[in-house]
Amino acid sequence: MKLLTCPMNGPRNIDEFQSLGPVRAAPDPDASSDAEWARHLFRADNRKGMGVEWWRHVPSNFFFLAERNLVTNEIRSSAPTRQTTKAGREPAARTFWLAH
Repeated sequence: MKLLTCPMNGPRNIDEFQSLGPVRAAPDPDASSDAEWARHLFRADNRKGMGVEWWRHVPSNFFFLAERNLVTNEIRSSAPTRQTTKAGREPAARTFWLAH
């Protein structure tokens, strides 16, 4: 059984999750053509290495980010989409994730 650690619910069976695709920036709606939007919606980059993806824990409907090796399928880490430190700032890991 493969486990995935949900930031809210802890380690759970992978069957409880839905993968929603890679984190990526959307094109500017005012400056993009229909073709650019179509590529954004329907084409994947299909690259090797580490990637950050949106995931959902289906029973709780909790959305989070997971860093996964796209070759070996190993999930390195997971974090909530809004994670702050005690000082009220977002950690560097979130900044890294959203930049890639």
